[in-house]
Order: sequence, then structure tokens, then C-alpha cells
Amino acid sequence: MRRLAIVFSILVFVTAACGSSTQSEASNDTSGTEDNEAPGTNSDTEAFEGPLVIGAIPDQDPELLARNYELVANYLAEELDIEVVFEPVTEYDAAVTAFGVGDLDLVWFGALTGVQARLQVDGAEAIAQRDIDQDFTSVFIATTDSGIEPVEDIAGLDVVAGRTLTFGSELSTSGRLMPQAFLTEAGVSLDDLKGESGFSGSHDATIELVEAGTFEVGVLSSQVWDARVEAGEVDLDKVQLIFETPTYYNYHWVARPEVGSDLQTRIVDALKKLDPEDPEHAVILEFFGAESFIDTVSGNYDSIEAVGREIGKIDG
Repeated sequence: MRRLAIVFSILVFVTAACGSSTQSEASNDTSGTEDNEAPGTNSDTEAFEGPLVIGAIPDQDPELLARNYELVANYLAEELDIEVVFEPVTEYDAAVTAFGVGDLDLVWFGALTGVQARLQVDGAEAIAQRDIDQDFTSVFIATTDSGIEPVEDIAGLDVVAGRTLTFGSELSTSGRLMPQAFLTEAGVSLDDLKGESGFSGSHDATIELVEAGTFEVGVLSSQVWDARVEAGEVDLDKVQLIFETPTYYNYHWVARPEVGSDLQTRIVDALKKLDPEDPEHAVILEFFGAESFIDTVSGNYDSIEAVGREIGKIDG
């Protein structure tokens, strides 16, 4: 565990030092390298005829996801002039598996599941992310009855020791991987918790479980927390924010190599074309909690892969 803390501290420093400049360089450099290759390098692949089957990890309410990804599918179909179909999945690992076997061509993954998916498919590439994903955070929340006060830094997370805690999905980057890494850096292992840690399955469910008092502490995506609070869907008399983590790279679109370089480029262009001033586009961007989509490259998630290997969520 101490090794993870040391490794993660280095990774956080590197990520902070690179920050937005890494993203800017990735967007402007089309030469690519072996490990940090620009999307769409499989130029020898035959033209993709469709349908383009898209998917997403089930990180929020299934009805909400189905409704909004249908909008995404319709938008991409119009922009790309090919058939686009959204296929929902019920589990995070099901999205990874479906991508790995070719049932899904383009998937909205979290950072950890995106790495897992790319490692299964030679030539798969991270191609686009939201503007907020280069500086993503998780939040720790707690019941007001727990008596836990907000903390100012990672070291302060030792207040979680001896408390009940629920993560989101076992494969969630913001709802499990990174919060566990930060807990480890604070000197708190899962054995230090009261009882076994829970897994709610989604960010929404984590809020509900903590609000109900089922768990004293929960961890989830800051984006989902902020959106639910702004919408008035959280009882702040029962649950409170106690810590927001340092930043890391998170969600992104990953494409299989069969999609081809030309279509990958057109997909990225279509996503970047989404304009918050356009009412129809605004609905999609609001769902994603972003102002825009931007380019990304697979190398941005190297630190996520390292942490995933440390806690045993990536083998080999």
C-alpha cells in the first residue's frame, strides 16, 4: 500500500505539472508516437460502412442514459451520414467486454474502463473527451449525522477510518479507483473501514445510500454531485461534501480500429462541433455536463493504468 501512495503521489505531480498543456500538445501534434499516438492512425483500414454501434458505461440512471444517448446517436447519424445505433449495457465490465468482442464500435468509457478496453483491442484509440475531463475530480460525501467535518487535504481523509463507506461501481474511475488511491495516500486501507466497503453501482445510487444513512461516507463523480445539488435533488440537511480530490484525466470516447481513420476524424469533428448556443446541441452538452468536446490521445491515461495495476484492476 505504501508503494501505491508513493507511485500515486508522483503521478498526481506529473499530471498537475502537465495539465492543460499536455492536452494542447496532444491536440496540435499529429505526428504521434508509439505510446501517445494521435487518433485515426489505422489508415489502411477499409472504409467503415455501418451501422456504427455506440455504447456507454452505465454510470447514471438507465432511463436517463437511454434517452440522452439516443439523442447522441441521432446527432452522429445526421453528421456522419451513416446509421448509428445505441446499445445499452447494464454493467461497467459488460461495456468493456462488448467493446472487446466487437459488439460496440464506439464507447463512452471512464478512464479505467477505457484503458481496460484498449488493452483488449490492438489498435483501439481514445479519440475525444469533454473539456472537463482533463481536470476531473471525485468528491467524498458524508451524512451530517456522522459528525465528520469537511477536510482540507488528502491527509485529512484519515477521518474516514472506522466509518462505513460505499464506492460506486467496482470499475468506476471517479467512484472507486481514484478515491481508493487518495485514501491509500492518506494512510487509510479498506481494512481500516467499518465493515466491508459497499458498491452502489452508480453515482446517483451512492448519493441516495449516504442520504438514507445506509453508509456514513460515499465517493462519486464531482460532476454528478454538482449537477444533482444544482437541480435540488440532494437533501443537504442529511448529506454534505467533505472533500474534493486533486484532478486527473477521466471520461473519453474510445473507437475500435475497424472504424477507420477517416470516420474517427469525422466523429471527433462532429463532437467538437457541438455548440452550447445551439438549442439541440445544448441538450446533449448539458447531459454530458460540458461546454464542449476536445481531442484526446491514449497516452493521457497512462497514470490511470498505473494506478489500476497497483490495485489489481488491470492484469498483465
